[in-house]
Amino acid sequence: MQKLIALILTLFLAGCAFPGVYKINVQQGNIVTNKELTALTEGMPRSQVHAVMGTPLLLNPVDTSREYYVYTFQRAGGDIEEQRIIVYYDDDRFSRYEAQLLEETPAY
Repeated sequence: MQKLIALILTLFLAGCAFPGVYKINVQQGNIVTNKELTALTEGMPRSQVHAVMGTPLLLNPVDTSREYYVYTFQRAGGDIEEQRIIVYYDDDRFSRYEAQLLEETPAY
């Protein structure tokens, strides 16, 4: 009887790691496209940049002249794709950005 219970528990726990288990797509962060980036103009106030691009994902409490917009996407447990945008300010006015964009934003 104990062997039967041990066998049933082993099969039950093995089912949790079955390779055919459905894995979901995971996306995190700010979806920013070229359309939003081209809407930015030099001298825009920070609040207007936030209205166009959304709230930044990361803020540096020591250096407020930069804001970071990061987006990651993982399709069904595969490799993680990432895009990064750094927005620079001079006296709370938009000055420039640096971007490493994905070729295609795989939002679902």
